[in-house]
Amino acid sequence: MNTLFKYLAIIEGYSFLLILFITMPLKYIAGMGMPNKIIGMAHGVLFLSYIVVAIIIAQEKKWNFKDTFIVMIMSVVPFGTFWMEEEYLMEEKATS
Repeated sequence: MNTLFKYLAIIEGYSFLLILFITMPLKYIAGMGMPNKIIGMAHGVLFLSYIVVAIIIAQEKKWNFKDTFIVMIMSVVPFGTFWMEEEYLMEEKATS
C-alpha cells in the first residue's frame, strides 16, 4: 500500500502542476478549454484517490492527526505531494 501511495502522490502532483502551468493558461490565454477538461477530470480522480489512500495509510501507520492533516493538505499545495512523499514515505523507509 505504501508503494501505491508513493506513486499516487507523484502522479497526483504532476497532474496538479499540469493544470496550474499548462491547461489553465491554455484555457484563459489561448481559449482552449478541452485540455483543462481532460486533465481536470483525471486530476479529480487522482485527488480523490490520494485522499482515500492517505486515510487508509494514516490508519495503517497510526499517524497522529497533525501528520494526517499535513499529508492531506499537501495535495492542494503546488509541489506539496513531492515534498510529502520525500518527507513522510522516504523517512519511514529509512527507519524500517
